[in-house]
Order: sequence, then C-alpha cells, then structure tokens
Amino acid sequence: MKLSEMARALDCALAGDGDVEIHGVAGIEEAQPGHVTFVSNPKYASRAKSTSSSAVLVTPGFQAIPVTTLRPSSPYLAFAKAVELFYTAPRPALEISASACISSSAKIGSGASIGPFVVVEDDVEIGDDCTLYPFVHIYRGARIGDKFKAYAHVSVREFCRIGNRVILQDGVKIGTDGYGYAKQDDGSYYKIVQSGIVVLEDDVEVGANATIDRGTFGETRIRRGAKIDNLVQVGHACEVGENSLLCAQVGLAGSTKVGRDVILTGQVGVAGHLEIGDGVIVTAQSGIGQDIEAGKVVSGSPSMDNKLWLRSTALIRRLPELLKRIEALEKSIPK
Repeated sequence: MKLSEMARALDCALAGDGDVEIHGVAGIEEAQPGHVTFVSNPKYASRAKSTSSSAVLVTPGFQAIPVTTLRPSSPYLAFAKAVELFYTAPRPALEISASACISSSAKIGSGASIGPFVVVEDDVEIGDDCTLYPFVHIYRGARIGDKFKAYAHVSVREFCRIGNRVILQDGVKIGTDGYGYAKQDDGSYYKIVQSGIVVLEDDVEVGANATIDRGTFGETRIRRGAKIDNLVQVGHACEVGENSLLCAQVGLAGSTKVGRDVILTGQVGVAGHLEIGDGVIVTAQSGIGQDIEAGKVVSGSPSMDNKLWLRSTALIRRLPELLKRIEALEKSIPK
C-alpha cells in the first residue's frame, strides 16, 4: 500500500513522499523501512527523528521532523486503525463442530461458528454471528446478543445476560458465585445461595482469566463499552460505568459502584460498598477505602489526592536524612 493511500484511509495530512510502499506497522523501537510507527508524546521527539520507519504518525501540533509524517487528530487511534489495514485475525469456519453439545431447546442465530467440545445448555439464546471457541460452556437460560465472541474455556453461568458485540477472552468466568457465607454457632461457614445474575451491556470486553461474580440477589452490571483487563476480579453486586477501564489485577469488593469514564490502573483494590465518581483516575497499586468524588486523580494506600501523594512519597525518600537531623537536634538540647 502506498503511503498516500494510507493517508486517505486514515484521514491524515501527509507531509513527505506519498509514493513510499508501506507493508506494515510497528512500534518506534522496532520499526524498519516500509513500516509506519507513531509518536504522541513530545518527549519522544528524538526517537521520531532517528527512526528507521518510512513514516511516523504524529499529532497535528507535533514539531517538524526530518521523516515523512502523517498527522491525524489522534495518532494512537489512527495507529490502531492502521494495524487493521495489514492484519485480519483468523476467523474459524462457519460451522458447528460434531463434538459440540448443544441442547435442543437452545436457540442460536445465523452465522454461528462453534468449536469442539462447546456446551450450550437448555433454554440458552444466542444472537447472530457468534463465535464460540473450544471448551466454552454456556449455562442454562443465558441470554446473549449478536456478534458474541467467547474464546477457549470461557464460561457464562446460568441466566446471565450479555449484550451485542461482547468479547470474552480465554478463561473468563461470568456469573460465578459471589463470596457469601454466614458464620454458624460451631464456627463453620454456611454458604449463602447466590441467586443474582451478571449483566454485560453492549461492546464490553473482558480480558483473560477475569471473573465477574453474581450476588445473593439482584445483578452485577458492567455497562456499555467498559473494558476489563486480564485477571480482574469484580465482586458480587458491583456496577461498572460506561466506557470505564479496569486494568490488570484490579479487584472490586462486593457492591462497589464505579462511575463512567473511570480508569483504575494495575492492581488497584477497592473495598466494598463504595462509590467512585465519574472520570476518576486511580494510579497503580492504590487501595481505595472511601468514596471518591467525580473527576479526582488519587494514589496510594490509603488513597489520597495524587499531588499530595507525590509530595508524600518524595518525603519518604528523605526520612533517613530527616531522622539523623532530628537525632542531632535532640542531642544538642541541654538536659
């Protein structure tokens, strides 16, 4: 593909030789002639100047560099779409494997691809164009929309509800029992029946080996467009708002309510029965033990305003030095 053709496809302003042949995209460190790469942060301008790639996707206001540039409004989004110009993920055949076990009462729409050893139980309904990879298990009474994709070893438990264009990566568990037990007189624990359901709205994606639990009653709901990373735990009766991001190893205890456009970065833990407002950002490994107002950026455990946390962590590095100064002052005071 000529670079000029790519510029038109991505709606980019081109500065340089549009006749260069492009055969792929790559990160800035790996890019070679014939590749397109991207830079969105000005601090990487020096790498952009020295890259071996044939062209660089940059923001409209990015400084001039001695490399052919494509300037879209969002270079990262354009880069994502550029990948699709050169790579199409393999799609399995539109057929139902002879080893799949599908109940006679299940209803599956047209265009289905169902792999070996898939199990679809009684009264399940799945829309058009679903793709179920090997060993997927859809339990009794589940309701699933169109263009559903479930990779190997996914399970969707009984009566859960899933919208359109939902993707579940390998090993995802939807609707597993919430963590509910009542202590008995003898000190043992009595399991509380988990009769609730999980609801995934349209355009949700859940990463590999993540789990989303059902509650004693009611529902656990992941709203439209939310993206959940690998190894995330969403406890019973939680709610995750539209277009929110839960990054790897985030854990939500039961009845947590996360607003829309929230970003919980890696290994954030949230105590139960809390509310996190719209647009909140929580930085990595933070522990949330109280409600957070909309629009805040917080860090640390216990969590605090990000700027205060940055000052506090800078102070921690100075503690040995400050201790010596305090001890010296104490020695200088007459007794």
